[in-house]
Amino acid sequence: MNPVVSAVTDRIVERSRDSRARYLDLLDREREMWIGRPSLGCANLAHAYAGTPEDREAMKAGAGMNIGIVTAYNDMLSAHAVYYRYPELMKVWAREVGATAQVAGGVPAMCDGVTQGYPGMELSLFSRDTIALATAIALSHGTFEGAVLLGICDKIVPGLLMGALRFGHLPMLLVPGGPMPSGLANKAKAAVRERYATGECGREELLEAEIAAYHDQGTCTFFGTANTNQMMMEVMGLHIPGAAFVNPGTRLRQELTRAAVHRVAGIGWRGDDYRPLGLCVDERAIVNAAVGLLATGGSTNHLLHVPAIARAAGIVIDWEDFDRLSGAVPLIARVYPNGSADVNAFEQAGGMAFVIRELSASGHLHDDILTAGGASLAEAARKPALENDTLIWRDPGVSGDDTILRTPAAPFSPDGGMRILQGNIGRACIKVSAVERDRWIVEAPARVFSDQVDVLDAFRRGELERDVVVVVRFQGPRANGMPELHKLTPPLGVLQNRGFRVALVTDGRMSGASGKVPCAIHVSPEALGGGAIGLIRDGDLIRVDAVAGTIDALVDPAEWLVRDHAAAPAAADGFGRELFGMFRGLADEAEKGASAMLAGAGL
Repeated sequence: MNPVVSAVTDRIVERSRDSRARYLDLLDREREMWIGRPSLGCANLAHAYAGTPEDREAMKAGAGMNIGIVTAYNDMLSAHAVYYRYPELMKVWAREVGATAQVAGGVPAMCDGVTQGYPGMELSLFSRDTIALATAIALSHGTFEGAVLLGICDKIVPGLLMGALRFGHLPMLLVPGGPMPSGLANKAKAAVRERYATGECGREELLEAEIAAYHDQGTCTFFGTANTNQMMMEVMGLHIPGAAFVNPGTRLRQELTRAAVHRVAGIGWRGDDYRPLGLCVDERAIVNAAVGLLATGGSTNHLLHVPAIARAAGIVIDWEDFDRLSGAVPLIARVYPNGSADVNAFEQAGGMAFVIRELSASGHLHDDILTAGGASLAEAARKPALENDTLIWRDPGVSGDDTILRTPAAPFSPDGGMRILQGNIGRACIKVSAVERDRWIVEAPARVFSDQVDVLDAFRRGELERDVVVVVRFQGPRANGMPELHKLTPPLGVLQNRGFRVALVTDGRMSGASGKVPCAIHVSPEALGGGAIGLIRDGDLIRVDAVAGTIDALVDPAEWLVRDHAAAPAAADGFGRELFGMFRGLADEAEKGASAMLAGAGL
């Protein structure tokens, strides 16, 4: 085992000792005091069986597992539209192994791509808590001995896991739907966005480019939060091996989903291979998720999601752990926005099977975790295929394209490209895997905003045509729900292309598409409540240094200490934002996962 990975794991185990023990005690109690079908009253069971008369007799007999389906289906998300007929197929596949299946409930699934830059985005992060709560409600009926979780995108997978882990005595698998086929290349799409930002093309050309990129059912093809979710589920052993990046609508995708239903039916407590979710998600699996994130250059959003998922299982991981791991984990994948290839090209080059095989061989992954999807993590180091209509797995062989995938012995970078920044502004994160090294240090005057729309307006007026650190504050979880500021990417990229030294500093989020501009994000403490980011004034010299790991306002310390904090904008209403006031009020800091639900539950 790599010594740094081992040491960080030990650090997490020690820090989590009491909370993890409480969680495991919860699992034992839930298993022993199980409120399930044998203990439910006849009227309760009649209600539970009434909706599926075709399976009623089998359910009454109680000989097989009843599998709950928690689905994030809607046809507004391309990634989740594929789930439309999954439940009816899963019921058939459950019967093949003597089990039954029911849709336990649906969870909301919003598309950040639709809401980016608009009021709905302020509900996005807290949709994760809402999904977790909806998952708990779905599983609360006590009529399931296992579950499959249908979800892919940004907040959906973390939310499903956060809720499901409170029922961690049940075996569960996540079932992805796969990425859409490749359309307009991501780099070409980004170029059109930058041309639009400068007025060189109109709305019609931009819309045609966007539709050509996002053109079919399936996950978006860049390596953002949604596809990073799928990568993490593979390295945590919570998928049928190799399920992450197989396209929708294919026979292979269907057989992988069928295998997931059969697998859940085989790992229940009535058999001899009991694999409950809460034991599968342990400290080693959480470290695997962090290692996978760093090795593939995944989404910065997981610096919020991994801590939140971990807390739901009684595990405490912090940004210092990510920082230490980043120094020891090589970057072995380049997928847009960290390269030009999309996830389909990544899959063709070897995909997750190659990544897992290589990281396991180099000692960067815990290959002794209890996996739900297969007998061991080694099974995830093989690629699925169909041979004579039978699902098989094969060794991925050598990298099919060394501009996309490399071995740890010859990586794109010796480290994972995530850094902690600390200084008088606070504590922040930065992802530099797609940033040119000569941009890792930016020292420039600040231009301060409290709304990303104001940044766009200032850009259009030509007010940012200089070296500048754009500071966008009051974007934290307590202020406005921590929306992503993805619409700032094109104008900041334009400024950088023009030769200016540019950086972003914010207590908000960037999306999984964070790219070539250095962005110090998730600044904590946030501005609302007195965070030092609220002390910055226009013209202050700001230094963002990803080499030294610092973020400072170069202001006389005596003046800094006596400055007044900027006044917070009034809380926005409309678009349902007022309904989430409780979530904003309870949310804890970004490093803990920015969750209101976990904070309110005392976890």
